Amino acid sequence: MVRFITYRALQAVITVLVVSVVVFLMVQASGDPAALLVAETATVEDIAKMRTNLGLDRPLHVQYLSFMLDFWRGQSIRSFRYDQPVVGLVLGALRWTAVLAGGALCISVIIGIPLGTLAAVRRGGLLDLIIRVVAVFGQSMPSFWVAMLLMLFVSVKLQWLPVSGLGFQNAILPMVTLAFFQVAVFLRLFRSEMLEVIHQDYIRTARAKGLRERIVVCRHAFKNALLPVLTFFGLQFSGLVLGAVVVEPIFAWPGLGFLLVNSVFLRDFPVVVGGTIIAAIIVTGVNLIVDILYGQLDPRIRVN
Repeated sequence: MVRFITYRALQAVITVLVVSVVVFLMVQASGDPAALLVAETATVEDIAKMRTNLGLDRPLHVQYLSFMLDFWRGQSIRSFRYDQPVVGLVLGALRWTAVLAGGALCISVIIGIPLGTLAAVRRGGLLDLIIRVVAVFGQSMPSFWVAMLLMLFVSVKLQWLPVSGLGFQNAILPMVTLAFFQVAVFLRLFRSEMLEVIHQDYIRTARAKGLRERIVVCRHAFKNALLPVLTFFGLQFSGLVLGAVVVEPIFAWPGLGFLLVNSVFLRDFPVVVGGTIIAAIIVTGVNLIVDILYGQLDPRIRVN
């Protein structure tokens, strides 16, 4: 088991390093932030001086190594635009993204798994057809379009919830928007897993013993169908973090996605790179935990 965890941890570290290099090179190629930070009447000499003050006149590999060495000190790397430590700025925004991601994931599990179970148990029936149609619609509609529809009908026309801001009511629409796609994914995945499990020999044996269908489904089939969903849980969390980049700016929710999008437009390189690195660490960390749990539940994974 130690070898298994070490191998997965090494993969996570390599993934974060690769992400940091790619993002660093991409933001460097996007333009000169010094031109945005100086006054409109600034001369070429003023821009060159600003680049020197920001350390942008050094070679790329020196800038990258300096950034990575100083990043975890917290106070060393500061935002170009906000003039605050990048780590504190990103972590402050990340907590609000975690609120949306956690709420959306709970909604997805609470709605998607029971509906997937019902669809599998009632396979071929009207309920199964309706649930599958709902799942197709959920996976077909982009998050930004769902966000605008909810904003138009729920906030503008019905005036039930606020359009944007920070608070409990303000979080409902972004959560529902993020959960819309995730519910469809969990539903279809769990339905397919349940259909595979309920035709296994041990399920037929349980039915042959005279157990009620509810006991067979909940006690025997449900537990085994849930195992592959656990692995997918980590991937869905990654999708929620990425989806927040699209949804948060629409609702002006002050999370990591909102911060990163604004920083990209402002060419605030330290925030973009630092925020992406922290997001990559969280995503790979969640996937590592899921891999370890999956290895505990299924010893064949550790062996292979």
